[in-house]
Amino acid sequence: MSDSARDRRPLAVLLTANVISVTGNMLTLVAVPWFVLQSTGSPARAGLTAFASTLPVVLAALLGGPLIDRLGLAVSSVVSDAVCAVAIGAIPALHMAGGLSYGWLLALVAVNGLFHAPGETAREVLMPRLAARAGTTVARASSAYEGASRGARMLGAPLAGLLISVTGAADALLVDAATFAASALLIGLGVRGEPAPGRGLRKAPEKATGKAAGKKAGHGYLAELREGYAYLVGARLLFAVVVMVMVTNALDQAWSAVLLPVDAREHLGGATAIGVVSGVFAGAALTGSLLYGAFGHRVSQRGLFIGAFLACGFPKSAVAAFLPGLTPLVVACAVSGLFAGVLNPIIGTEMVRLVPERLRSRVFGAVTSGVLTAVPLGGLLGGFLVQYAGLRTGMATVSAVYLLTTLSPLVLPAFRHWDTPPGQEAAAAAPVAAPRPA
Repeated sequence: MSDSARDRRPLAVLLTANVISVTGNMLTLVAVPWFVLQSTGSPARAGLTAFASTLPVVLAALLGGPLIDRLGLAVSSVVSDAVCAVAIGAIPALHMAGGLSYGWLLALVAVNGLFHAPGETAREVLMPRLAARAGTTVARASSAYEGASRGARMLGAPLAGLLISVTGAADALLVDAATFAASALLIGLGVRGEPAPGRGLRKAPEKATGKAAGKKAGHGYLAELREGYAYLVGARLLFAVVVMVMVTNALDQAWSAVLLPVDAREHLGGATAIGVVSGVFAGAALTGSLLYGAFGHRVSQRGLFIGAFLACGFPKSAVAAFLPGLTPLVVACAVSGLFAGVLNPIIGTEMVRLVPERLRSRVFGAVTSGVLTAVPLGGLLGGFLVQYAGLRTGMATVSAVYLLTTLSPLVLPAFRHWDTPPGQEAAAAAPVAAPRPA
């Protein structure tokens, strides 16, 4: 095998593992809310389940950056996927044994959420490192990474609807457990010897024993955690993007965990409609990602970011609220998905540009926790909004808040710094966060 092929193989393995893992995630996203609605008939309980599954994701992202540095990127991804495989696989196992209570369901989705975020962060940090080894640009690799994820969502959503229709929601989760296991094996066997970004760039700490060692380790962990968050807050553009995405992610969670499943159950003909709508959105988003990879560098990144966010967010919930029926919703999701596909490659490329390599695990972990902070509340509030105000009111409310949020870059000063060199834009960050000379 040539050196060129050897250099490209780890990136290909990473993309493949991520596709498999994301496909399984779509099964969970569709099957769990549907299972709760079928078994309880309560949108509020569906929202509470979404809260239980996403709150641990926020906690893991909040605290996990330095831990990823310590374990290593590949190991973090493997451990994450292995634990998620066990947690998700336990849901259908307990269901078949007649022992799956609502409390057990909440506990298992919480465990899955707790371990899911570190694996995703580790793979995201691995991507630019493996792109460099493969001899490709970060923008192209980011587009491929996001395009592969979008393609997996495109396949995973219809597959979830089909499996639920044929086998039931709980049994569909067995496939999800298998995808986590496959992703763990691929990363474990195909991406080895990749040090964490901070490794080797700092002087090794002096050894200590007993209580002193524990205190020093704890202080080091907290210091690294603070370092990542200090850099994020100081990088005004990156921080503004995180706050904006935090709000829209919460609204997207209300849509996917409550609004769409309830609409599918009451008006669209069942779980298959969820698969169709989500699959069309993901397929269009894949097209958008590929178009960005080919042509995105030719246009203003700030203008593309603002325009894409305006087109991808509020239209689908507005159409669902005021034009009932599957066909209008599918058309709206096709248009929204096309523009949604360019957003993550833009943001991912900007993150790599703004954040020095040795800080990426910590800063990317801080970004992940930031954009997910409001997600648990999105599902919870969405469930209670539908339960007590009605489906159409819930959809109209989500659409209006989404529109106001995506208009914010037109007036917020931070977004005017999109093309500012990273050393200047992040000047307000803590001095320790600045990249060190080689």
